[in-house]
Amino acid sequence: MSKDLDKKLNKREQYKARLKPYDYYVNEFETIDFESLGEGDRYYLQDFGIFNTDFLEDEFTIRLRNGGGRITTQHFLLLAQIVKEYDLTLVITARSGFQLHDVYADDVAEIWHKLNDNGLTTWQSFGDNIRNIVTDVYDGANNSAVIEVHPIIEQMHDFILENPKYVGMLPRRVSIGISGNSANVNSFFANDIYFALALKDGVYGFNVYMGGKNTEVAQDADIFLEKEEVFDFFKAFVSTFYNHGSRFSRSKTRFFYMIESMGLETIKELLAQEFGKPFNSKGELQLEHKDFEAFEELKDGTYGYCYQSNFGRLNADEMEQIASFAKEHNAHIRVGIDQNIYILGLPEKKVPFDSPELSSTIVACAGNLCPYAVWSIKDEAGEYLPLEKIYKNRIKIGFSGCAKGCGRHRHTDIGLIGLKTNNFGDTDGGARVFIGAEHDSGQSVARQLFSMVPFVHLNDTLSLVIELFEKSQYQNFQLYAHHILNKYSEDFLALWHLYNLKEEKAYPLEKRETSLSQEEEIALLKQTFSEVTLVEESMKKTVSELAKELWTIEGEDPHYKPPINRVNFR
Repeated sequence: MSKDLDKKLNKREQYKARLKPYDYYVNEFETIDFESLGEGDRYYLQDFGIFNTDFLEDEFTIRLRNGGGRITTQHFLLLAQIVKEYDLTLVITARSGFQLHDVYADDVAEIWHKLNDNGLTTWQSFGDNIRNIVTDVYDGANNSAVIEVHPIIEQMHDFILENPKYVGMLPRRVSIGISGNSANVNSFFANDIYFALALKDGVYGFNVYMGGKNTEVAQDADIFLEKEEVFDFFKAFVSTFYNHGSRFSRSKTRFFYMIESMGLETIKELLAQEFGKPFNSKGELQLEHKDFEAFEELKDGTYGYCYQSNFGRLNADEMEQIASFAKEHNAHIRVGIDQNIYILGLPEKKVPFDSPELSSTIVACAGNLCPYAVWSIKDEAGEYLPLEKIYKNRIKIGFSGCAKGCGRHRHTDIGLIGLKTNNFGDTDGGARVFIGAEHDSGQSVARQLFSMVPFVHLNDTLSLVIELFEKSQYQNFQLYAHHILNKYSEDFLALWHLYNLKEEKAYPLEKRETSLSQEEEIALLKQTFSEVTLVEESMKKTVSELAKELWTIEGEDPHYKPPINRVNFR
């Protein structure tokens, strides 16, 4: 490689060009001093499931991957024993995996081997890899299951895992979702590639959607694959992205930007060359909305049970209890992308334990366990959200600790980003609020409702959002978003909720066949509320002023910035 080209590569690609991650593993992994890592070490270690930053150099995270969210009772129990032995914090990821936090440098290698030498794997769970491939937690099991996809996921994992050509060598990470279920616990349109159940000419298969990410919906690629074709398409995709994806500016290396740069049709041509035959046009998408309860009846007459975790956190005692119960009833354990544990194959609707939280419809990122988040998002979810109202209405919540969006806040009914604010006086922080994604069908991501709501006002604000939904009498929040919320502008929706809060009312919004003009929206505000006065005739400026009026804590300096206190989870 020329020196000029090497300089154009992003920093991580420069390291790959000098030493491939797999060769790093073969030659250096067993002799690493985890107390003295360089920049390159930190890049390479991610490809084997180990994460560390230079400003928290004595703390490590180890991530495991569970293909399709499946894990044996024996492995689940082993994981519990490791958590207990090393006093670790375990969280469930939003990709059906597990992360072990608070790992000391002295223990990294020992824990890593205990996992990987006993049938679990951490390979390629971070870094520039195909990440854990996800599916619906009831794959092949409940009455919505048409095609069981776990065998396909196993083929995919076997193809990429520990493959020297691909370990850490893709231009950027890739997320893949596949589901043969007509109704899913969560949507998969946030993935780079989504294989969605479809029907064409009387044959069930999959429509392909491409280019999703945490803030974007995957696009319809107009491709239909039969079940036997999915693995070959997957191989074609990996090869195409490997050969043609950008390796320069790190911020533009996701598959989304490859589509943006080259165009979807050009990428389809490249894929078809690797695939070896023309693609069939899409079939009819087979997706329906369903709200899942704690117990789900399965095809074989047994039941599945959703154990709602503490916003993705599990302790060793819980895990041991779940494993023992599953083993006693010859049941199976699965991990959902909703960060909950599912026990499948129960003879009756009965379990000997209660879930610690009402969290089944809430996805919360790692929070302060991640160096990019300011707040302990999992604690804030439990403290500031109206949990009973959320659970009763089966409202999907995504709570991220930063704009990276690991909580999938743009792909939920109500999305939140926990951020630091100095706009409202001496508060402990706040959340940016998004609303109204049509996520089941992948029609749209959520739009911003408020740039910042102080945590102390978040419960009241979201309670109002939910009350207005309840008054609409729509069956679910997505129908409410489609028929009502998404017919109005963002600024109007913000003002509608703010004036309701100010006047302590709950005036519902009316259904609209078409969107209103700005003049019509202003007239509707003035007609409904008693004290509507626009700042400089601008709805946006009025939103800002009214939010400060409602949420600034009286008697405090509005420019005061509260200190950030890092949470110690040990």
